[in-house]
Amino acid sequence: QVQLVESGGGLVQAGGSLRLSCAASGHTFSRYVMGWFRQAPGKERTLVTAINWSGGSTYYHDSVKDRFTISRDNAKNTVYLQMNSLKPEDTAIYYCAARSAGTIYFTDRTGYDYWGQGTQVTVSS
Repeated sequence: QVQLVESGGGLVQAGGSLRLSCAASGHTFSRYVMGWFRQAPGKERTLVTAINWSGGSTYYHDSVKDRFTISRDNAKNTVYLQMNSLKPEDTAIYYCAARSAGTIYFTDRTGYDYWGQGTQVTVSS
């Protein structure tokens, strides 16, 4: 079992930055693929970015490439999402998720086994 707790969301103006953190419980954190999903009102939950167990491979949705950076610290059981040049369309609830098997390139939410409670990110224009 893995428990995930996100933090770092908030309100920011367009062009600003936020850093989300996701703290995981459990001693097997380093074995999991970690992902960040987001869900805007009335829209599906979609994968924004994912990182493999070592941090050596990452996936980014086209909409966030060159603006967002995912990283992880296995010693701290934490995954981060640095979000720069934020846009109003980035407004959503952001969820941290863990995947016990498979690759970072499986983008469907059904591939993830554990979820955080979500943190709201609001970008004003």
